[in-house]
Amino acid sequence: MKEARPICESCVNENCVIKKHIHLEKMKTYVEKKNSFVCKKSHQFIIEGALIQGLYFIYKGKVKTVKTGINGKEQIVRLTKEGDIVGFRGFGTANKYLIGAYALEDTMLCHFANEDMMELLKNVPEFTFDLMLFYAEELNKSENNVRKIAQMNVRERVIDTLLYIYRKFGQTDDLLNLDLSRREIADFAGTTEEQVIRVLSSLKKESLIYTSGKRIGLTQLDLLKKEIKEHKNLI
Repeated sequence: MKEARPICESCVNENCVIKKHIHLEKMKTYVEKKNSFVCKKSHQFIIEGALIQGLYFIYKGKVKTVKTGINGKEQIVRLTKEGDIVGFRGFGTANKYLIGAYALEDTMLCHFANEDMMELLKNVPEFTFDLMLFYAEELNKSENNVRKIAQMNVRERVIDTLLYIYRKFGQTDDLLNLDLSRREIADFAGTTEEQVIRVLSSLKKESLIYTSGKRIGLTQLDLLKKEIKEHKNLI
């Protein structure tokens, strides 16, 4: 069954920067030009190094953003959900995407082409101001992540990743609402799959987490937070 095209006016994602400004008369012209499509789980919709085609806004679903490092290894640099923007790195300053992006589940995306987005930025100052604040916040997060990787040991980085997933996606029936492989957790935490498996095994033995298949549940949030509290200014 084909999913209906998302309508910005009735969108439930109040955190979406497009939705926040949909009441402005000037926005109507641009939202009518957007393209919406479904990206199936595990499929890539942004290829690192490809020509920038505009910005993507997640209407429904989850996405991982990756950056290629040494020896072609992909590092997960961002995990996103409904209302988030994807593809903004390099937009407006480069002609190629600086990241790649994959759907973590079947995901509905709203796409605004380069020309339409540039016109929107020039003609709707309220939108431009909010996007500027978003860029500033993302820069701050990126700088904090660099410091965390430098200052945290492997166990702390894995715990920090699990707590981030909890804050971002929540937990239902005592299981995190994001299904990541051990390798993906390692990619986000800046470590190896083997080290993640060892840390998770240790956390499970200590009854700080439990697992159901490859899914993870956090059972002792306060104790997990306590382990990384000295790094709280970086979170």
